[in-house]
Formats: sequence, structure tokens, C-alpha cells
Amino acid sequence: MIRRFGETVKAGQRYRRRPGVYAVLLDGDAVLTTFQEAPIPEFQLPGGGIDRGEQPIAALHREVFEETGWKIDITRRLGAFRRFTYMPEYDLWAEKLCTIYLARPVLRLGPPTEAGHEAVWMSAAEALVQLTNSGDRAMLARALT
Repeated sequence: MIRRFGETVKAGQRYRRRPGVYAVLLDGDAVLTTFQEAPIPEFQLPGGGIDRGEQPIAALHREVFEETGWKIDITRRLGAFRRFTYMPEYDLWAEKLCTIYLARPVLRLGPPTEAGHEAVWMSAAEALVQLTNSGDRAMLARALT
């Protein structure tokens, strides 16, 4: 069973399953996060949905690059969690299946290419407070132990 974080499931609401991959990006005590301005300003672990026909690891490299401008080296899979949420940018009620990997940023190629995202470095302690999603915070905590 995969642990659930976040909002409770709304009775009678239909959710579409949406698999995604995300990275805890550590460099010493620093964590590379992404700040997304809209629809709600929030700090997140970089990553996102896996496109149809796309392999998860390829999706992780693509998403992290789009949201941070960094190339990464993946160390290992940390775990997975589920989140039930409304995604206004897609007008979608989603059951997000989030797989989290530990990785390290190796080369900054430029600014994020995805509009509305900003790469933000912060201390691990600060990230444990600033990450908006409780599942992201739990996976960061796991990576730090």
C-alpha cells in the first residue's frame, strides 16, 4: 500500500490517475527546489507528470530540466506516495502517484524553460518548512536520514 498525503478523498468525486516522478536534489546541505507562481504560489520538489509512452527516468530528467534548468545524476529511488488533488491548470481531479528519487544536480544549463517556475536553492532545514506538499516534506526527511 502506498501512503497518502494531503487532502482527503472527496466522496463521489472521480479522480484520474496521474503518475509522476520527482527528485530530492541535494548538494551538501542545500536542496534545489522549484517555485511555481501559479495557480497557487508554492515551493515543490522538481518533477511532474509522465507523458504517454515516456519512460519514468526520461520524464524525471525532462521535468527537472524544464523546472530548474539543471541536468541531474540519479542516485536511487526513495519511495512513492499518493495525493488526491484538483489541478486547476488542467481542470482535473487527479490521484497523483508520485515516485520520488534522490539525485544530485550536476550541471546548470540555464534558467527553467517552463513558464512560471524558478529554481530556488535553500537549506534542507528551510526546505522541510517551505515545501508546500506534505509528501514532498516526508520524502526530503527520508533522504536526510
